[in-house]
Amino acid sequence: MKVKIINKSSHALPHYETIASAGMDLRANISEPITMGPLERAIVPTGLFIELPIGVEAQVRPRSGLAAKKGITVLNAPGTIDADYRGEVGVILVNLSNESFTVENGERIAQMVIAQHEQAVWKEVIELSSTERGTGGFGSTGTK
Repeated sequence: MKVKIINKSSHALPHYETIASAGMDLRANISEPITMGPLERAIVPTGLFIELPIGVEAQVRPRSGLAAKKGITVLNAPGTIDADYRGEVGVILVNLSNESFTVENGERIAQMVIAQHEQAVWKEVIELSSTERGTGGFGSTGTK
């Protein structure tokens, strides 16, 4: 699938690291470092603008290494970029650690997955079909 992109950053375009990669790393495009204290959040610009085909979204997700090693994650994960959005791709990061964290220009801060989706058409009914699970939710199937 071809996706139009404008790159106003000082970095190369996002790319897949391996043939089996689902996501591409997004890099911070900032003129000065951004320091986040514990539990602080920031919208980090990427300098990227994309035009997705209708029926396709871009999902912005945390990078596992940054989350595991530093406690930095994407606050609204996954963030959705809709096909009709034309603004700059920004990443909402949150610092869930007990230490300050500084985002540097060019740092890989999140990953982006391009995914197809469908829009639902509601069919209002009086009753739903029954299942073995029924109305059980929020842990009803156990932990082991």
